Amino acid sequence: MQPQFQPDFAKAGGLITAIAVDDSTGEVLMVAYMNEESFGLTLETGRVHYWSRSRQKLWKKGESSGNMQELVEMRVDCDLDAVVVRVRQSGPACHEGFHSCFYRTVAEDGSLVEISEREMTPEEMYGTTR
Repeated sequence: MQPQFQPDFAKAGGLITAIAVDDSTGEVLMVAYMNEESFGLTLETGRVHYWSRSRQKLWKKGESSGNMQELVEMRVDCDLDAVVVRVRQSGPACHEGFHSCFYRTVAEDGSLVEISEREMTPEEMYGTTR
């Protein structure tokens, strides 16, 4: 199915920024990228898909960990090159096992301070060390 609306994938070499937000809390869960195929699959299936820049492949969030993202709403920015996906997150969104990838703050001295509890270990999610 070809969506009626298409973001401007040309600006960043075929990718747009995708910010995942927890629908129930408004917490930012993660930042990733979508290409045209992952954008279309997200709308078609209701499960959020991304493009992995490091692995150079399409991936459905949770395909290996089981921690899926169900699409609730997608918003697009004024430049048509970024989206916010409001999701129902099952399990941790972060591959390190935290609910959000943004589980640390930067202190005045530049050190990192964990502000969240780990929900699962990477081994529990993936069966091996990443």
